[in-house]
Amino acid sequence: MKISTDTRIAIIGLGYVGLPLAVEFGKKYPTIGYDINQHRVGQLRDGIDSTLEIDVHELKEARCLTYSTNPEDLRQATVYIVTVPTPIDKYKQPDLIPLQRASEMLGKIIKKGDIAVYESTVYPGATEEYCVPVIESVSGLKFNEDFFVGYSPERINPGDKEHRLTTITKITSGSTPEAADFIDALYGSIILAGTHRAPSIRVAEAAKVIENTQRDLNIALMNELAIIFKKLGIDTEDVLKAAGTKWNFLPFRPGLVGGHCIGVDPFYLTHKAEAVGYHPHVILAGRRINDNMGSYAVGLLVKQMLKRCIQIEGANVLVMGLTFKENCPDIRNTKVVDIIDELKSYNVNVDVHDPWISAESAQHEYQIALTPMPEPGKYDAIILAVAHREFKEIGVDGLRRLGKKEHVLFDLKYVLPKSDSDIRL
Repeated sequence: MKISTDTRIAIIGLGYVGLPLAVEFGKKYPTIGYDINQHRVGQLRDGIDSTLEIDVHELKEARCLTYSTNPEDLRQATVYIVTVPTPIDKYKQPDLIPLQRASEMLGKIIKKGDIAVYESTVYPGATEEYCVPVIESVSGLKFNEDFFVGYSPERINPGDKEHRLTTITKITSGSTPEAADFIDALYGSIILAGTHRAPSIRVAEAAKVIENTQRDLNIALMNELAIIFKKLGIDTEDVLKAAGTKWNFLPFRPGLVGGHCIGVDPFYLTHKAEAVGYHPHVILAGRRINDNMGSYAVGLLVKQMLKRCIQIEGANVLVMGLTFKENCPDIRNTKVVDIIDELKSYNVNVDVHDPWISAESAQHEYQIALTPMPEPGKYDAIILAVAHREFKEIGVDGLRRLGKKEHVLFDLKYVLPKSDSDIRL
């Protein structure tokens, strides 16, 4: 197996992970970017990336990249890279339906000698135990004789213009030593930061899932500390700044834990752990803490409003920000929704303002009608839920003008100096 002029790449899924891959490979190899979303593909053909990860100039640089919504167009490829979502269901169990459908489609088009590489986050063993049998069943081909697979976990950080696909070390793996060599060389040809070849697919899968599990647990610790310090009457940020003067203290901060990875990936690991007979106490405890932070934050706000003699039922509250993180339009698994739902349980009128997302996407994903321009002097409480640069630029005076004469300003993200807000985590 060697990279040659016959190497043709298909990227299956053109979201936050797939598009950057398609663009980089499309600069060097004949590449087909496939997605079932016709609107998404139409926008990309017009040079528009709604995720804001790739600009128009970068799209133009990928001269060997074409786009398609027709699976038949993928037959000409020799390497298939799967970047479909791997969410969880309402019971917090892995939802492998997108992965299954992608594997079924691969089974219909894969040929002898082809390689399928998965980038979607999964539990250790999923690629070979779940995906491969689907491809074998549909294609009639035999694994590691007729076709080969690999796993190279995505490490995309939405909205981050410093740590991008080519500047992040890429983990690679393959189902045979020859396949692993080929996959490592293929990624190595576009990744400036270099690659790390894992000894097996299962190791690569496990490495990915623990990256986000570790971060989830560290934030859970900060959230629990914030709860404790609040009861002790100590400012959490002051404590963390003091502790941060030690060289090996990790700079995590409390807050909401949402997004497509950190709030989801640990459940893939715990699912597999329980399947082999082990109940993961620490990981699930961290998840419980983080999943309850929305309701905890609202509880703090309600108490502060009551102290100010502000009527809760019928109050007007402005939530500033809906995305799961600052300065990006990604609303996948945003935990700001937990705050909104909890506020509504108190019969509060909630307005949501976020300049980074379209009204259509908020309505489609969460049935939330965005407020394009908050009305000055309307609100009994204002929650800075996301640290968008636009909100920082408004400043405390601009934020205060949105509130009534008596109101509460809750700085959930430590955007303002301590003295400028009424309440923080």
